[in-house]
Amino acid sequence: MTLKNAALLALIGTILMTILLVWTFVSNVVNVLRGVDAPVVLFSSFILAFGCFSVMVYFYVFYRAQS
Repeated sequence: MTLKNAALLALIGTILMTILLVWTFVSNVVNVLRGVDAPVVLFSSFILAFGCFSVMVYFYVFYRAQS
């Protein structure tokens, strides 16, 4: 496996994780607006979604840098 293929595999994995965590964040926002969850739930959900998005951007830039 080349470095470019490994970067692509990592990018695909982090894209899937980012989609899952953003979906969870949106679900938590809706639940907080309905009054079902406490607002403190949004803090950890946002941190997880933002962290995964940052790693996804890193892997995208790393994949594009491979020749």
